[in-house]
Amino acid sequence: MSESGSIRRPSIAVLPVYLLLLIAAVGIFWGICRFHEELSVPAANAKAAAVFESSRHVNVVVHVMTTLTAVIGLGNLLAWLFRRIGQPAVIGEVIAGILLGPSVLGAISPEAMHWFIPGPETDPQGLVVAALNVVAQLGIVLYMFVVGLELNLEKVGRNAHIAVAISHASIVLPFVLGGVLALWLYPVLSSSDVPFTSFALFLAVAMSITAFPVLARILTDRGLDKSDLGVIALSCAAADDVTAWWLLAFVVGVAQARVGDAVTIAAATVLFLGVMIGVVQPLIRNWIAWTTHCKSELRAGPLVLIGLLMASLTTEIIGIHAVFGAFLFGSMIPHDSALAKSLTNQLRMVVTVLFLPAFFAITGMNTQIGLIVGTDRWLMCAAIILVATIGKLGGTLVASRAVGLDWRTSAALGILMNTRGLMELIVLNVGLSLKIISPELFAMMVLMALATTLATAPILSRLSPAERPSRS
Repeated sequence: MSESGSIRRPSIAVLPVYLLLLIAAVGIFWGICRFHEELSVPAANAKAAAVFESSRHVNVVVHVMTTLTAVIGLGNLLAWLFRRIGQPAVIGEVIAGILLGPSVLGAISPEAMHWFIPGPETDPQGLVVAALNVVAQLGIVLYMFVVGLELNLEKVGRNAHIAVAISHASIVLPFVLGGVLALWLYPVLSSSDVPFTSFALFLAVAMSITAFPVLARILTDRGLDKSDLGVIALSCAAADDVTAWWLLAFVVGVAQARVGDAVTIAAATVLFLGVMIGVVQPLIRNWIAWTTHCKSELRAGPLVLIGLLMASLTTEIIGIHAVFGAFLFGSMIPHDSALAKSLTNQLRMVVTVLFLPAFFAITGMNTQIGLIVGTDRWLMCAAIILVATIGKLGGTLVASRAVGLDWRTSAALGILMNTRGLMELIVLNVGLSLKIISPELFAMMVLMALATTLATAPILSRLSPAERPSRS
């Protein structure tokens, strides 16, 4: 090396050395290949060989990336179109998954649908579906964590006397009506393998859901989020979400457990809640105060995600589903802290743009509208939509009038609480994965979620047009 630090040009002797090394490597490898002929190798395991042979014909990465690309592209196009007509973007994203599934694309051209998710002949092990399901479940866990991060517990507390009364009334009435409806649906849409108690409880909870994130988006888009109606609606939806997810955790515990295990799961759930509220929440608040003082919120991010995964894993092991742990852990972090805002900003786009489309693809694949055949089945579907709407609207309307709200505000609040959207789909996928509901009932409930969410914006525009502020 010269004084200036530059490297001298190599000598011409380097080329023969390189050629000798190349020839030596080829010769040694040839000798190794000849030596293997003297080795004894055990016979291949037949079962492992069969699995390997079946998986050779499907490229999981290609199918997963193709499916995500199609759902993201079509979903964003439909989301833009639905936003143009005043509807939530999530409607377009859900419909994109249904269009690419067996209900539409599969009915028109099964071969085209199998470009995204191959059939059992090509993928007998279901590797593509399993991979998509992992991405979808991770996306839902992260999404529910973000929902928990944005939950304003202080606002719920300030309007507690109104929010609790209205939200619980909006849960109790559809819950009861869902149980009554189960008496009609159970003999037709279920089987003896599913206990009636699990079926009725799940149907009742599914009728009681309100989509807090979709409701918040509708209010923000219409400039109502800071109005009296908006503040009450958000408080009610937040209280509704917390109560409904606790109910879902109970229902899943009952469905997962044998009679002897039910008490154990209930006790474990109560213990988990006690630890999260009594131990984890104070620790998080103290830790956030320290990290804010030290200006180290970003370094705290990985530790928060570890805590999120541990909380989700704990509830999954208990038997009440990982999303409950994610939601509860997110709600333990103050929504207005720098850490919560930083995590929300970092996660929201990745979760909603990349991970959730896998959930919409799985939902679309599971939604088989073609299973709803005959006038009686469509009447059942209409009855589900009607009962869900009457339960939410009626319960909210009566409670709102009881606490002193006027008729117009009470009716608008009832319409908003009838929004179900993505939260309902999460609940339905939990029920389908546990085999509590059949694919046919799942399709009916998906249509109910779409119908009730689609009805919100146009009816709300008639009930509260004067409260929409001008935009600067």
